[in-house]
Amino acid sequence: MASPGDGRHVRPDHDALTWEGAIEVEHASHESRPWRLPHSRIGLFPTEALRTRAAMGAGVRIVFETDSTTVAGRIAAPVDPDLAPIDLVVDGGAASSTHVGGDGRFRFGGLPMGRKTVELWLPHYGDIRLTDIGVDEGGQLWRPDRPRRPRLLVYGSSITHCRDAASPTQTWPALVAAEFGADLTCLGLAGQCHLDPMVARVLRDRPADLIVACLGINVYGNGSFNSRSFLPAVLGFLSTLRDGHQGVPIVVVSPIASPSREDEIGGADLTLTEIRAEVHRAVHILSDHGDAALYLVDGRRVLGAAHAHLLHDGLHPNAKGYRHMARSLSETLRDLDIVDRRHETPDDFGTSSLTIWR
Repeated sequence: MASPGDGRHVRPDHDALTWEGAIEVEHASHESRPWRLPHSRIGLFPTEALRTRAAMGAGVRIVFETDSTTVAGRIAAPVDPDLAPIDLVVDGGAASSTHVGGDGRFRFGGLPMGRKTVELWLPHYGDIRLTDIGVDEGGQLWRPDRPRRPRLLVYGSSITHCRDAASPTQTWPALVAAEFGADLTCLGLAGQCHLDPMVARVLRDRPADLIVACLGINVYGNGSFNSRSFLPAVLGFLSTLRDGHQGVPIVVVSPIASPSREDEIGGADLTLTEIRAEVHRAVHILSDHGDAALYLVDGRRVLGAAHAHLLHDGLHPNAKGYRHMARSLSETLRDLDIVDRRHETPDDFGTSSLTIWR
Protein backbone atom coordinates (compact mmCIF):
# COMPACT_ATOMS: atom_id res chain seq x y z
CA MET A 1 0.00 0.00 0.00
CA ALA A 2 0.97 3.67 -0.15
CA SER A 3 3.64 4.97 2.22
CA PRO A 4 3.04 7.96 4.53
CA GLY A 5 3.82 11.28 2.89
CA ASP A 6 3.54 10.13 -0.70
CA GLY A 7 0.18 11.79 -1.35
CA ARG A 8 -3.42 10.79 -1.16
CA HIS A 9 -4.40 7.36 -2.51
CA VAL A 10 -7.89 6.09 -3.28
CA ARG A 11 -9.22 2.71 -4.28
CA PRO A 12 -10.03 2.13 -7.95
CA ASP A 13 -13.72 1.79 -7.07
CA HIS A 14 -13.83 5.35 -5.67
CA ASP A 15 -17.06 7.14 -6.62
CA ALA A 16 -15.20 9.91 -8.48
CA LEU A 17 -13.61 7.47 -10.95
CA THR A 18 -15.42 6.43 -14.12
CA TRP A 19 -14.17 3.46 -16.14
CA GLU A 20 -14.78 4.23 -19.81
CA GLY A 21 -14.42 1.62 -22.54
CA ALA A 22 -14.89 -1.37 -20.22
CA ILE A 23 -17.83 -3.75 -20.51
CA GLU A 24 -17.56 -4.57 -16.80
CA VAL A 25 -15.08 -3.84 -14.02
CA GLU A 26 -14.21 -6.52 -11.48
CA HIS A 27 -13.73 -4.81 -8.12
CA ALA A 28 -12.11 -7.20 -5.62
CA SER A 29 -11.01 -6.44 -2.07
CA HIS A 30 -7.52 -5.23 -2.97
CA GLU A 31 -7.61 -4.60 -6.72
CA SER A 32 -9.76 -3.78 -9.73
CA ARG A 33 -9.60 -5.25 -13.21
CA PRO A 34 -11.29 -4.05 -16.41
CA TRP A 35 -13.06 -6.57 -18.61
CA ARG A 36 -14.01 -6.14 -22.27
CA LEU A 37 -16.49 -8.99 -21.97
CA PRO A 38 -19.04 -9.34 -19.14
CA HIS A 39 -17.07 -10.81 -16.23
CA SER A 40 -20.27 -11.66 -14.37
CA ARG A 41 -21.11 -14.10 -17.21
CA ILE A 42 -17.60 -15.06 -18.28
CA GLY A 43 -18.51 -18.75 -18.31
CA LEU A 44 -20.46 -18.04 -21.50
CA PHE A 45 -17.21 -17.12 -23.27
CA PRO A 46 -15.21 -20.34 -23.49
CA THR A 47 -11.45 -20.69 -23.91
CA GLU A 48 -8.86 -19.27 -21.61
CA ALA A 49 -7.24 -17.43 -24.51
CA LEU A 50 -10.38 -15.38 -25.17
CA ARG A 51 -10.82 -14.56 -21.48
CA THR A 52 -7.18 -13.54 -21.13
CA ARG A 53 -7.47 -11.09 -24.01
CA ALA A 54 -10.78 -9.75 -22.71
CA ALA A 55 -9.13 -8.93 -19.37
CA MET A 56 -6.59 -6.67 -21.09
CA GLY A 57 -7.37 -2.95 -21.03
CA ALA A 58 -7.28 -1.98 -24.71
CA GLY A 59 -9.19 1.28 -25.02
CA VAL A 60 -10.08 1.37 -21.31
CA ARG A 61 -9.46 4.62 -19.47
CA ILE A 62 -10.19 5.89 -15.97
CA VAL A 63 -11.60 9.41 -16.10
CA PHE A 64 -11.99 11.90 -13.26
CA GLU A 65 -11.59 15.56 -12.41
CA THR A 66 -8.90 16.69 -10.01
CA ASP A 67 -6.96 19.74 -8.86
CA SER A 68 -3.84 17.64 -8.30
CA THR A 69 -0.58 18.35 -10.14
CA THR A 70 0.34 14.65 -10.02
CA VAL A 71 -1.50 11.46 -10.89
CA ALA A 72 0.02 8.18 -9.76
CA GLY A 73 -0.99 4.63 -9.01
CA ARG A 74 0.04 1.06 -8.59
CA ILE A 75 -0.48 -2.18 -10.48
CA ALA A 76 -0.67 -5.40 -8.47
CA ALA A 77 2.53 -7.46 -8.45
CA PRO A 78 3.92 -9.38 -10.13
CA VAL A 79 3.97 -6.93 -13.03
CA ASP A 80 3.35 -8.60 -16.40
CA PRO A 81 6.64 -8.30 -18.35
CA ASP A 82 4.59 -7.78 -21.53
CA LEU A 83 2.62 -4.89 -20.02
CA ALA A 84 2.28 -1.96 -22.42
CA PRO A 85 2.86 1.65 -21.29
CA ILE A 86 0.19 3.72 -19.57
CA ASP A 87 -0.95 7.14 -20.87
CA LEU A 88 -2.38 10.29 -19.31
CA VAL A 89 -4.48 12.86 -21.18
CA VAL A 90 -5.32 16.20 -19.53
CA ASP A 91 -8.34 18.17 -20.80
CA GLY A 92 -8.22 16.40 -24.15
CA GLY A 93 -4.63 17.46 -24.90
CA ALA A 94 -1.64 15.46 -26.04
CA ALA A 95 -0.97 12.24 -24.15
CA SER A 96 1.95 11.70 -21.80
CA SER A 97 3.24 8.14 -21.58
CA THR A 98 5.17 6.16 -18.99
CA HIS A 99 6.00 2.56 -18.17
CA VAL A 100 4.89 0.79 -15.02
CA GLY A 101 7.88 0.12 -12.78
CA GLY A 102 8.94 -3.27 -11.52
CA ASP A 103 7.26 -2.47 -8.20
CA GLY A 104 4.00 -1.76 -10.02
CA ARG A 105 4.14 2.00 -9.52
CA PHE A 106 3.59 4.69 -12.12
CA ARG A 107 3.50 8.49 -11.83
CA PHE A 108 2.72 11.54 -13.94
CA GLY A 109 3.86 14.92 -12.63
CA GLY A 110 3.78 18.53 -13.73
CA LEU A 111 0.06 18.70 -14.41
CA PRO A 112 -1.42 22.22 -14.65
CA MET A 113 -2.81 23.85 -11.56
CA GLY A 114 -6.55 24.00 -10.99
CA ARG A 115 -9.44 21.68 -11.69
CA LYS A 116 -9.13 19.61 -14.86
CA THR A 117 -10.32 16.38 -16.45
CA VAL A 118 -7.77 13.59 -16.68
CA GLU A 119 -8.00 10.34 -18.62
CA LEU A 120 -5.73 7.55 -17.44
CA TRP A 121 -5.44 5.16 -20.42
CA LEU A 122 -4.62 1.71 -19.09
CA PRO A 123 -2.08 -0.51 -20.86
CA HIS A 124 -3.64 -1.97 -23.98
CA TYR A 125 -1.73 -5.23 -23.68
CA GLY A 126 -0.84 -7.36 -20.68
CA ASP A 127 -2.45 -8.35 -17.40
CA ILE A 128 -3.46 -5.34 -15.33
CA ARG A 129 -4.93 -5.28 -11.82
CA LEU A 130 -5.05 -1.78 -10.42
CA THR A 131 -4.71 -1.38 -6.63
CA ASP A 132 -4.91 2.40 -6.16
CA ILE A 133 -4.87 5.86 -7.74
CA GLY A 134 -2.75 8.60 -6.18
CA VAL A 135 -2.97 12.40 -6.22
CA ASP A 136 -1.32 15.23 -4.25
CA GLU A 137 -1.71 15.27 -0.50
CA GLY A 138 -4.95 17.22 -0.05
CA GLY A 139 -5.82 16.84 -3.72
CA GLN A 140 -9.49 16.57 -4.57
CA LEU A 141 -11.25 14.24 -7.00
CA TRP A 142 -14.63 14.78 -8.63
CA ARG A 143 -16.73 12.61 -10.88
CA PRO A 144 -16.58 14.13 -14.38
CA ASP A 145 -19.64 15.62 -16.05
CA ARG A 146 -18.79 14.73 -19.63
CA PRO A 147 -20.95 15.69 -22.65
CA ARG A 148 -22.33 12.86 -24.70
CA ARG A 149 -20.01 11.96 -27.56
CA PRO A 150 -20.45 9.71 -30.60
CA ARG A 151 -19.89 6.10 -29.51
CA LEU A 152 -17.40 4.08 -31.57
CA LEU A 153 -17.52 0.30 -31.17
CA VAL A 154 -14.67 -1.72 -32.70
CA TYR A 155 -14.19 -5.49 -33.08
CA GLY A 156 -11.24 -7.39 -34.48
CA SER A 157 -8.09 -9.45 -34.03
CA SER A 158 -4.57 -8.66 -32.86
CA ILE A 159 -4.43 -6.10 -35.67
CA THR A 160 -7.19 -4.25 -33.78
CA HIS A 161 -5.77 -5.05 -30.34
CA CYS A 162 -2.52 -3.39 -31.54
CA ARG A 163 0.07 -4.90 -29.20
CA ASP A 164 2.93 -3.15 -31.02
CA ALA A 165 1.40 0.34 -30.88
CA ALA A 166 3.61 2.83 -29.08
CA SER A 167 1.11 3.30 -26.23
CA PRO A 168 -2.62 2.97 -25.44
CA THR A 169 -3.58 6.24 -27.15
CA GLN A 170 -1.58 5.27 -30.26
CA THR A 171 -3.56 2.18 -31.28
CA TRP A 172 -5.53 2.71 -34.47
CA PRO A 173 -8.93 2.50 -32.68
CA ALA A 174 -7.81 5.13 -30.15
CA LEU A 175 -6.45 7.40 -32.90
CA VAL A 176 -9.63 7.14 -34.97
CA ALA A 177 -11.72 7.84 -31.86
CA ALA A 178 -9.58 10.89 -31.09
CA GLU A 179 -9.85 12.09 -34.68
CA PHE A 180 -13.64 12.24 -34.45
CA GLY A 181 -14.09 13.00 -30.75
CA ALA A 182 -15.65 9.60 -30.15
CA ASP A 183 -16.21 7.51 -27.02
CA LEU A 184 -14.33 4.27 -27.77
CA THR A 185 -15.13 0.69 -26.84
CA CYS A 186 -12.48 -1.62 -28.33
CA LEU A 187 -13.07 -5.35 -28.63
CA GLY A 188 -9.78 -6.00 -30.37
CA LEU A 189 -9.02 -9.51 -29.09
CA ALA A 190 -5.62 -10.78 -30.19
CA GLY A 191 -5.97 -14.19 -31.83
CA GLN A 192 -9.65 -14.40 -30.81
CA CYS A 193 -11.66 -12.79 -33.63
CA HIS A 194 -13.60 -15.94 -34.53
CA LEU A 195 -17.13 -14.54 -34.90
CA ASP A 196 -18.18 -16.03 -31.54
CA PRO A 197 -21.98 -15.80 -31.25
CA MET A 198 -21.77 -14.69 -27.61
CA VAL A 199 -19.31 -11.92 -28.51
CA ALA A 200 -21.72 -10.85 -31.25
CA ARG A 201 -24.43 -10.54 -28.59
CA VAL A 202 -22.17 -8.26 -26.51
CA LEU A 203 -21.64 -6.05 -29.54
CA ARG A 204 -25.36 -6.14 -30.27
CA ASP A 205 -26.20 -4.89 -26.79
CA ARG A 206 -23.46 -2.22 -26.48
CA PRO A 207 -24.69 1.28 -27.39
CA ALA A 208 -22.99 2.55 -30.56
CA ASP A 209 -23.24 5.28 -33.17
CA LEU A 210 -20.68 3.60 -35.43
CA ILE A 211 -19.38 0.03 -35.51
CA VAL A 212 -16.17 -1.06 -37.23
CA ALA A 213 -15.74 -4.84 -37.56
CA CYS A 214 -12.44 -6.17 -38.92
CA LEU A 215 -13.07 -9.76 -39.97
CA GLY A 216 -11.15 -12.68 -41.41
CA ILE A 217 -7.49 -12.90 -40.42
CA ASN A 218 -7.91 -15.14 -37.36
CA VAL A 219 -10.28 -17.37 -39.28
CA TYR A 220 -7.61 -17.69 -41.97
CA GLY A 221 -4.82 -18.47 -39.53
CA ASN A 222 -6.69 -20.87 -37.26
CA GLY A 223 -9.04 -22.46 -39.75
CA SER A 224 -11.99 -21.82 -37.45
CA PHE A 225 -14.27 -21.87 -40.53
CA ASN A 226 -13.86 -23.34 -43.98
CA SER A 227 -15.21 -22.68 -47.47
CA ARG A 228 -18.59 -24.14 -46.43
CA SER A 229 -19.04 -22.42 -43.08
CA PHE A 230 -17.26 -19.04 -43.26
CA LEU A 231 -19.77 -17.09 -45.35
CA PRO A 232 -22.77 -18.20 -43.24
CA ALA A 233 -20.84 -17.31 -40.08
CA VAL A 234 -20.13 -13.77 -41.32
CA LEU A 235 -23.76 -13.33 -42.39
CA GLY A 236 -25.01 -14.46 -38.99
CA PHE A 237 -22.51 -12.36 -37.05
CA LEU A 238 -23.32 -9.16 -38.90
CA SER A 239 -27.05 -9.85 -38.70
CA THR A 240 -26.77 -10.17 -34.92
CA LEU A 241 -25.03 -6.80 -34.75
CA ARG A 242 -27.75 -5.27 -36.90
CA ASP A 243 -30.48 -6.66 -34.63
CA GLY A 244 -29.30 -4.33 -31.88
CA HIS A 245 -28.31 -1.36 -34.02
CA GLN A 246 -31.01 -0.52 -36.50
CA GLY A 247 -29.79 2.18 -38.89
CA VAL A 248 -26.37 2.49 -37.24
CA PRO A 249 -23.47 2.46 -39.73
CA ILE A 250 -21.57 -0.83 -39.61
CA VAL A 251 -18.25 -0.68 -41.44
CA VAL A 252 -16.84 -4.11 -42.30
CA VAL A 253 -13.10 -4.16 -42.96
CA SER A 254 -11.64 -7.21 -44.68
CA PRO A 255 -8.03 -8.31 -43.93
CA ILE A 256 -5.20 -5.89 -44.58
CA ALA A 257 -2.48 -7.02 -46.96
CA SER A 258 -0.09 -9.80 -46.01
CA PRO A 259 1.86 -10.55 -49.22
CA SER A 260 3.23 -13.94 -48.16
CA ARG A 261 -0.25 -15.20 -47.22
CA GLU A 262 -2.40 -13.91 -50.06
CA ASP A 263 -2.30 -17.14 -52.09
CA GLU A 264 -1.35 -19.59 -49.36
CA ILE A 265 -3.91 -21.93 -47.79
CA GLY A 266 -4.52 -21.05 -44.15
CA GLY A 267 -5.70 -23.24 -41.30
CA ALA A 268 -8.59 -24.72 -43.31
CA ASP A 269 -9.07 -24.64 -47.09
CA LEU A 270 -9.07 -20.91 -47.85
CA THR A 271 -6.34 -18.54 -48.94
CA LEU A 272 -6.23 -15.04 -47.52
CA THR A 273 -7.44 -13.74 -50.89
CA GLU A 274 -10.43 -16.09 -50.68
CA ILE A 275 -11.15 -15.09 -47.07
CA ARG A 276 -11.21 -11.46 -48.14
CA ALA A 277 -13.52 -12.25 -51.07
CA GLU A 278 -15.96 -14.05 -48.77
CA VAL A 279 -16.10 -11.09 -46.39
CA HIS A 280 -16.87 -8.86 -49.37
CA ARG A 281 -19.50 -11.31 -50.58
CA ALA A 282 -21.24 -11.33 -47.19
CA VAL A 283 -21.54 -7.53 -47.17
CA HIS A 284 -22.91 -7.49 -50.72
CA ILE A 285 -25.51 -10.15 -49.86
CA LEU A 286 -26.74 -8.28 -46.80
CA SER A 287 -26.79 -4.99 -48.70
CA ASP A 288 -28.81 -6.63 -51.49
CA HIS A 289 -31.29 -7.77 -48.83
CA GLY A 290 -31.95 -4.25 -47.64
CA ASP A 291 -29.21 -3.27 -45.20
CA ALA A 292 -28.52 0.27 -46.39
CA ALA A 293 -26.26 1.14 -43.44
CA LEU A 294 -23.69 -1.57 -44.06
CA TYR A 295 -20.39 -0.45 -45.59
CA LEU A 296 -17.48 -2.44 -46.99
CA VAL A 297 -13.83 -1.42 -46.79
CA ASP A 298 -11.22 -3.57 -48.52
CA GLY A 299 -8.49 -3.96 -45.92
CA ARG A 300 -5.85 -3.38 -48.58
CA ARG A 301 -7.15 0.18 -48.76
CA VAL A 302 -6.31 0.58 -45.06
CA LEU A 303 -2.88 -1.04 -45.38
CA GLY A 304 -1.92 -2.45 -48.76
CA ALA A 305 1.03 -4.25 -50.29
CA ALA A 306 2.78 -0.93 -50.96
CA HIS A 307 3.04 -0.46 -47.19
CA ALA A 308 4.06 -4.03 -46.35
CA HIS A 309 7.29 -2.61 -44.89
CA LEU A 310 5.13 -1.44 -41.97
CA LEU A 311 4.37 -5.08 -41.08
CA HIS A 312 7.10 -6.08 -38.64
CA ASP A 313 6.53 -9.81 -39.15
CA GLY A 314 4.69 -9.81 -42.47
CA LEU A 315 1.32 -9.82 -40.69
CA HIS A 316 1.19 -7.36 -37.77
CA PRO A 317 1.80 -3.63 -38.20
CA ASN A 318 4.49 -1.88 -36.21
CA ALA A 319 3.82 1.39 -34.37
CA LYS A 320 4.08 3.41 -37.59
CA GLY A 321 1.82 0.89 -39.28
CA TYR A 322 -0.94 1.43 -36.75
CA ARG A 323 -0.75 5.18 -37.24
CA HIS A 324 -0.95 4.60 -40.99
CA MET A 325 -4.05 2.45 -40.48
CA ALA A 326 -5.67 5.18 -38.40
CA ARG A 327 -5.06 7.79 -41.08
CA SER A 328 -6.29 5.54 -43.87
CA LEU A 329 -9.42 4.47 -42.04
CA SER A 330 -10.26 8.03 -40.98
CA GLU A 331 -9.97 9.19 -44.59
CA THR A 332 -12.09 6.23 -45.70
CA LEU A 333 -14.85 7.07 -43.22
CA ARG A 334 -14.97 10.56 -44.67
CA ASP A 335 -15.04 9.19 -48.23
CA LEU A 336 -17.97 6.93 -47.28
CA ASP A 337 -19.77 10.07 -46.02
CA ILE A 338 -20.43 8.40 -42.67
CA VAL A 339 -19.21 11.42 -40.74
CA ASP A 340 -20.91 14.78 -41.00
CA ARG A 341 -18.35 17.10 -42.59
CA ARG A 342 -20.18 20.17 -41.30
CA HIS A 343 -18.76 19.44 -37.85
CA GLU A 344 -15.14 19.00 -38.92
CA THR A 345 -12.23 21.40 -38.74
CA PRO A 346 -9.39 21.47 -41.29
CA ASP A 347 -6.74 20.80 -38.65
CA ASP A 348 -4.10 18.10 -38.84
CA PHE A 349 -4.86 14.48 -38.04
CA GLY A 350 -5.82 13.96 -34.42
CA THR A 351 -7.15 17.46 -33.79
CA SER A 352 -10.61 17.47 -35.35
CA SER A 353 -13.52 18.91 -33.47
CA LEU A 354 -16.44 16.78 -32.32
CA THR A 355 -17.89 14.95 -35.29
CA ILE A 356 -21.39 13.54 -35.51
CA TRP A 357 -21.96 10.15 -37.14
CA ARG A 358 -24.73 10.11 -39.68
